[in-house]
Amino acid sequence: MTTASKSQALCQSADVPPGSALRAELGGQAYAVFNLDGRFYVTQDQCTHGPGALSEGFVEGEEIECPFHAGRFHIPTGQPAAPPCTLPIKVWAAQVIDGKICIDPSEHG
Repeated sequence: MTTASKSQALCQSADVPPGSALRAELGGQAYAVFNLDGRFYVTQDQCTHGPGALSEGFVEGEEIECPFHAGRFHIPTGQPAAPPCTLPIKVWAAQVIDGKICIDPSEHG
């Protein structure tokens, strides 16, 4: 379980409007932060199929469509949802702490 003491802030929750994604960096790693109707999710920003940045993709329901090749991933689980994607993306448990989206970078599912 992620604890607040290990959590690190990625961005302000107000910077990620519902239905959108934002690129955030922490410790030299890029993350994609998603707001799905007030629920926040964090995944790796890099698509597992190619050079696409998922934070620049198109959010449709609970899926993100990669802008590079139109493959899709299920945001909450990271599982591929449409070809050509076949490998899942990493996901982190997101917490809102004092208005900031936070994760424990060492824990991902």
